[in-house]
Amino acid sequence: MFGRKSESWLIVGLGNPGTQYTNTRHNCGFRAMDILAQKLGCKVDKLKFQGLYGKTVKDGKNIYLLKPQTYMNLSGRSVLQLSAYFSIPPQRIIVIFDDISLAVGRLRIRGDGSAGGHNGIKSIISELGCQDFPRVKIGVGANDNPEQDLADWVLSSFSAQEEKALAVALDKAADAALCIMEKGVPEAANRFNGNC
Repeated sequence: MFGRKSESWLIVGLGNPGTQYTNTRHNCGFRAMDILAQKLGCKVDKLKFQGLYGKTVKDGKNIYLLKPQTYMNLSGRSVLQLSAYFSIPPQRIIVIFDDISLAVGRLRIRGDGSAGGHNGIKSIISELGCQDFPRVKIGVGANDNPEQDLADWVLSSFSAQEEKALAVALDKAADAALCIMEKGVPEAANRFNGNC
């Protein structure tokens, strides 16, 4: 139909900028985003909206990929700026991020919900003013060392064994984000929740 505006989606990978954080548990969102960008043939290299972003079109949908550069705790500022500029509602904002309550290599797809203690999600909820956005959670394992602070744990790197499980999960997380966009949250949850 002439004049019909294309549907726009925003897919966000959470992490911290800087090479010292590249392979930490907290940066799984960035790593999954890099894989997703490859799958879509899209470069995430434009610096605007306090983040790095790129745009592509798939099946008639405008897809914006975003890696906030604000550091994790202020991720919502970048998400709000881009989504407001391109008029993308929360229900079409998919966030990919790390989850310490899931074992390494497990995924969980959710359509909404609380921050669950994740500061990046807390920031996005605060800035958007709602919890109604889909998420792809990537398991990074719980900290079972009572001597280690939680902040130190999420900024730690994976073991070689964990990296093997994680590699599969990151690839599936990228696929899960596309599945949410194409088929909806229930279908994506059915396909991707649990072990990869």
